[in-house]
Parts: sequence; structure tokens; C-alpha cells
Amino acid sequence: MAPGKSRAQKNRPSLPRRTDKRIDALLSLLSENTTIVISGAQIAKEIGVRRQTVWRWIETLRAAGVKVKGHPRTGYHIERAADVLAPKLLARGLRGTPFAKHIFHFFKVDSTNTVAMRLGEEGEAHGTVVVAEEQTSGRGRAGHSWHSEKAAGIYVSILLQPQISPMLAPALTLVAGLAAYDAIAEGSGLLPDIRWPNDVLLKGKKVCGILTEMQTEPDRMHFAVVGIGINVNQSKMPGELASIATSMRMETGRAHSRLELLARLLWHLDRYYNQFIAEGAAPILRRFAEVSSYFEGKRVRISTSTDNFVGTTAGLEPMGILRVKRDDGKIESVISGTVAEAE
Repeated sequence: MAPGKSRAQKNRPSLPRRTDKRIDALLSLLSENTTIVISGAQIAKEIGVRRQTVWRWIETLRAAGVKVKGHPRTGYHIERAADVLAPKLLARGLRGTPFAKHIFHFFKVDSTNTVAMRLGEEGEAHGTVVVAEEQTSGRGRAGHSWHSEKAAGIYVSILLQPQISPMLAPALTLVAGLAAYDAIAEGSGLLPDIRWPNDVLLKGKKVCGILTEMQTEPDRMHFAVVGIGINVNQSKMPGELASIATSMRMETGRAHSRLELLARLLWHLDRYYNQFIAEGAAPILRRFAEVSSYFEGKRVRISTSTDNFVGTTAGLEPMGILRVKRDDGKIESVISGTVAEAE
């Protein structure tokens, strides 16, 4: 058995293979030289592969939605920078944050949260980012799935190592929600809403969801993984989601740069996270009160594993837990469950 690994770790399936750094370099090269035709031989020399490999990887990029034009006997070019969430392109917009240093990119993966949790268990650093162009088994809260159309949304998980009590985990989810709120507002020009604890809404429909998972002991958190899914450029939603979900493109009538949006999201996450670590949950709760119609005075229906009831929201507790006043006057603390606006 390898030193430092338990039997369970030894028998665990290996992690999926991340995008080859040379494909990342190819994409960066083409994006830095838009409209310029670059020969296959020059590309091969620049990124250190054979010409046959260049052709194969060009096909990989095309399959991911990158419009690479080929010119017989001259080479390849793209007309505009590719909207692929590749590490080299993303890291440029993240200088000065911990998120620029360790970016794991996948064209397709089952779940970015699953990969990020494994990386946390294997000792990857705080600020590690796992991002995918497509998920086959994206996860949401309470066992729900997350629809992850290829190259249409943002599917990202961030590994964090806050030295906090697990009791503060609800506030960590609010940190991510505020970061998504700001990024979506700036990118769309619209005013979103946040539905406690983890949904960002546009015009009453879900545009973003957050899933926070942790490895903890009773008194301390080893690490947390914050998964964020944003519907960006979907032109329509599947039938079962059409009435409750939307995308930024559907609400604004135009396409958005996923690369710019993700960089903006991670910048805001870094800002709110640092504030949370330095000052505690209080400023996070104050900001939530400013931007969420669900903070206080909202008629809601609460569904938990043990109860279903209607009441009126009555603010958040210091740890970020929702308070709801039942119609009989009793105040309930909602630790987990589904929150929906009451009809």
C-alpha cells in the first residue's frame, strides 16, 4: 500500500483525467491570435506536440463548441476569443486571488463537487477550482440533480479551508450566494433575488444554485466545497424545468461571456469570503438582508423531512439559519429544507 494512503483511499476509483495542459496552451494560443491563421507546424512547435496531435485536439475543441476554422495548407484560426473556461484564459482574470493558482478543467465530468471533495481529501490547496464544460451527474441540494447543458452554463466547485466551526456552514453558503448575486447583476444588468439558502433568481425563476459540502469533525471544519451552477447561455429549459428555471440569456435576449462571468464570480467570492473570515457572519447577513426579498416579511411554504408549513420569514439567526413565523405566532428555525414563495 502506498505510504500515507488508507485502504479505502487505495481502493477508490482514480480521479478523472483533467484537460491536458497542452490543449489549454493550444486554446490560449488561438485566443491570443484571433483572425490570424497559424500553421499546424507552428502550433505543434509552440505547444510541444506532433502535427497529427494538433489536428486531433482541434477536433476536441470543435466538439466543445469552439469555432476553429481550418485552411488547407495554411493552418487554423478563430474569429474571436473562445468562451471556454480553460485554466490559462481564466487565470488571467484572477490574478491576486488564490483561485488563479490551482484550476482543474474538464470538458466532461460527472460532478465538479465530487471531484473537488476528492481533491480536498487528497490534500489539495485552499482556493483550488474545479470547472467543467459539461456535467453528466450534476448535484443540487436534497438529492436534486442540476441540468448541465454543454458549454451553456457555469459548473464550478471551489475548495475552501476556513478555520471555522461547522455551525457556521450556512453563512458560507450565503457568502457564495452573494458572490453569485453580484456577478449575475453586473453581467445581466438585471436585479436578481436570493431565496434562502442557496438560490439566485431572475424574475422569480432560478438562475443559480449552490451546494456546500464539507468534511468536518464536531468542532472544526477540515475543508468545504462550494459548488455553484449558473444558467448562462441556455436558450430554453427542459420541459420539467421551464416553469421554475431560467438563464441569463433567456432573460436578457443576448449571449454572455461565461469566462468573464466566472472570473467576476470568483473575484466576488474572494471578497466576501475574506470579509467573512475577518469579521464573522454579521456583515454577510446584513448584505443578505439588503438584497433578498426572502429575508423578512415574505410568505413562504417550508418543506422539511419532518414538517410542511406556511409562515412569514423573520430574518436570519447569527449563524445564517432562517427564522420563519408560523401563523400561530411560533418562530421556527429552518436549518434545512425547501423554501418556496407561498401562493
